[in-house]
Amino acid sequence: MKTYNIAVMGGDGTGPEVTAEAVKVLKAAEAKFGFKTDLTDFDFGGERYKRTGETLPDSAVEELRKFDAILLGAIGHPDVKPGILEKGILLKARFDLDQYINLRPVRLFPGVECPLKGKGPKEIDYVVVRENSGDAYTGTGGFTLKGTPNEVAVQSAVYNRFQVDRCLKYAFEYAKKHGKKARGVGAENTLALVGKTNVLTFIYDLWERAFHEMGKKEYPDIRRDYYHVDATCMWMVKSPEWFDVLVTGNLFGDIITDLGAITQGGMGIAAGGNINPKGVSMFEPIGGSAPKYTGMGVINPLAAICAAQMMLETLGEEKAAKKIEDAVKFVTANKMKSMAAGKMGYSTSQVGDLVAEKVAE
Repeated sequence: MKTYNIAVMGGDGTGPEVTAEAVKVLKAAEAKFGFKTDLTDFDFGGERYKRTGETLPDSAVEELRKFDAILLGAIGHPDVKPGILEKGILLKARFDLDQYINLRPVRLFPGVECPLKGKGPKEIDYVVVRENSGDAYTGTGGFTLKGTPNEVAVQSAVYNRFQVDRCLKYAFEYAKKHGKKARGVGAENTLALVGKTNVLTFIYDLWERAFHEMGKKEYPDIRRDYYHVDATCMWMVKSPEWFDVLVTGNLFGDIITDLGAITQGGMGIAAGGNINPKGVSMFEPIGGSAPKYTGMGVINPLAAICAAQMMLETLGEEKAAKKIEDAVKFVTANKMKSMAAGKMGYSTSQVGDLVAEKVAE
């Protein structure tokens, strides 16, 4: 029996609650599909920071390297200044563990209300591959004359060819395996680069040259498109059915994936993976810690369950992952009244039970 060692970080607010439901579904899947998960809990988050002043120490990063994957709940505490936990835990984990891909499926499940008129699951079904290690997130820059009328702030977006190439390689391979043609719902697998070549003429010149060089040489069967990021935002609302797999830099990816999340029904259903294809990856629901709902049992756990589904798919347990995805679709189509906290028609644990029961069938 294959055993996976999984680090579990429930984190802050409602994070532990939704993570518990993801673990419940994991256990149902492992019982049905014949693998095992050994889970180790870590308490990194706001409460630990308040007690010890620690975010994610170097010793913890070294310990996390020994796991097959990390399942994360949520980071963010109302008593801790914004940015401390996010940079000290989330960004530190991503950078130190070299999780250079942020993978964000944008898929509308049946029964989930969509704010886009006339759009359904058939139209909203694509994936964003976001580069996760460079851009304006590297901390390159600083202040001059801070606090004076002549203050200058500089924050530079930085990329090297190695970062760009490895992200594109992942995106092309993902499009090859998971594109619309591979799923039987489109004429051809398409990878589109999202950039801003008319203004960011250095960074996205590099991205565009690398994109076409790699595509022509290694992936001639995958169609290549290019979209400006502002036009992409417009088309995500107007014509999301145009998209298959999108690849972009860190900053643009951060923005367009949140837009994509609301079109698929909101943060209660959106999940993401921070991927190191040769190392330890971390999977999480996209919504925040929602502290006002803590302990009430009303928060939607489906995003966390979908994060666990992505984790299993990445680990190679594709049949189990598909079963969880189908179970979530069944629950959204036939059981839940809403994706919103307190309006689901079920408690947090009851939604987890519904999915776990369907997985076990």
